[in-house]
Amino acid sequence: MTSPRRYLPLLAELDAWHDAARRTHPDVIPCRIGCTQCCRGPFDISIADAELLIEAVEDLPLPAREEVRRTASRQVEAMTALEPGWDAPFDIAAIGDARFDRISDALASLPCPLLDQHGACRIYSRRPMICRLMGLPLVAETGDVIENGCPIVDQFPRYAALDPIPFPLERWERGERIANQVAAGRLLGDPAWHGFETTIAAAIVTWLR
Repeated sequence: MTSPRRYLPLLAELDAWHDAARRTHPDVIPCRIGCTQCCRGPFDISIADAELLIEAVEDLPLPAREEVRRTASRQVEAMTALEPGWDAPFDIAAIGDARFDRISDALASLPCPLLDQHGACRIYSRRPMICRLMGLPLVAETGDVIENGCPIVDQFPRYAALDPIPFPLERWERGERIANQVAAGRLLGDPAWHGFETTIAAAIVTWLR
């Protein structure tokens, strides 16, 4: 698989944004290895995310790769038991947001297939975009705000009180669109599928060799 070179620098911008917030607010942001509250249940990822994580899983040692594959397969079986007829490549648009939300709610306790036994992400440097956005409130150039989606934010008063942190989201999304077009051409055979979204488990079941 050709390396998704266009996407990694974009993801690095999100990491830099998060790291800067940590430096500005030391001992306020509780995100750490072993805290997996936001790493549970099926959630949507882009086609560029899917391509990147598949490349990362393929680079894992064989025992870890096969464990990820087995866990992903069990999760996909649970999803399709709730939504019979949903099959590869598991396009979320094919079943619609409301039906996907019902799957997500029903399986909200399932750990991400990429977590190891210590609660660490096996592919942390190539994890999806949503995983990098999680844990901080964001304000875009337009003034639009994405609230902090951390499930345990209310347990940390100083953390919950953080003001939204500026990030050039609209510019970033223009670059993401290009990355998604390239990935859609490679994985789905058509750049026009750039809006495709699936889940981590479904991407693994669909594309992991």
